[in-house]
Amino acid sequence: MRAPHFWWNPPGHPGWQARLLAPLTLLWRLGGWWRRLGVAPYRAPVPVICVGNLTVGGAGKTPMVAALLSRLLAQGRNPHVVSRGHGGHLAGPHRVDPARDGHRDVGDEALVLAALAPVWVARDRAAGLRAAAGAGAGLIVMDDGFQNPAAAIDAAILMVDAGQGFGNGRLIPAGPLREPVAQGLSRADLVVLVGSPAERAAAAARWPALAEALPAALVPRETGLSLAGETVVAFAGIGRPQKFFATLRTMGADLVAAIPFADHFAYPPAVLRRLRRAAHAAGAMLVTTEKDAARLPADFLREVVVVQVILGAADWRPFDHLLATIAERSPDSTLG
Repeated sequence: MRAPHFWWNPPGHPGWQARLLAPLTLLWRLGGWWRRLGVAPYRAPVPVICVGNLTVGGAGKTPMVAALLSRLLAQGRNPHVVSRGHGGHLAGPHRVDPARDGHRDVGDEALVLAALAPVWVARDRAAGLRAAAGAGAGLIVMDDGFQNPAAAIDAAILMVDAGQGFGNGRLIPAGPLREPVAQGLSRADLVVLVGSPAERAAAAARWPALAEALPAALVPRETGLSLAGETVVAFAGIGRPQKFFATLRTMGADLVAAIPFADHFAYPPAVLRRLRRAAHAAGAMLVTTEKDAARLPADFLREVVVVQVILGAADWRPFDHLLATIAERSPDSTLG
């Protein structure tokens, strides 16, 4: 499912659709209030850091989780991940086994992260935290769940896509926001603004509260493979496919076709045949994302070049300081 286009209108011009749906945002607020009513958040015996966002859709959460895992592992830590497993059917808590689980079981993001550290999918976040802690996690990174009242967190990193910001500034269903901007920003320990320098400057001008956000960008991982001058048919079913297509262009690829799909799109055989025909007709190579690769059958994947992107931050010191602060908050943790 793609987000309605009017969700991404400028804040001062939300569109007639947003104005029409504005009264229904009260139901969203009431739903959030009811969800929190009487809930006693579960506090895990080890530190929990949540990587979340305020809007529906991708904002760089999974690359941020992957970057944190890489830093924690390099420091000799034992991090586990708890994810809802978007796109998968398992309710969990279930420890992801990349050799046996498919994207229909646990979702594409969980499979990507499981290559780095143990991952637990759990629709019940508290149950996922219990399972991870019981399995020996020294620290738990929660992928999404910033608005989930069932899990107590020790620190929160809020991701913001600079190209979209907070959209029209309206709550669901009139806009993309899960909660009001000021409320969400006040609960975050770090706010990370992901995009090009021009996108970040525009986002800060539109949303002054983002002026102090930490700058970051999604960049292709160095693999030795060059796409410069290559004819490419690109496809992606992620939160913002256009970000991926822009990355390929910066790599010098000649995109004869850039085909977007909905986030977590499960590719049926008919679509795969269409992609193959398009590439053959153009004499082009098929290129997609790491998340999409997790949803492709092995025989088709052999025909596809997978470009991995990683999160590059200008300064990692605030993140390291945050991890040190978590250790102080949780003296029983294994971070000390």
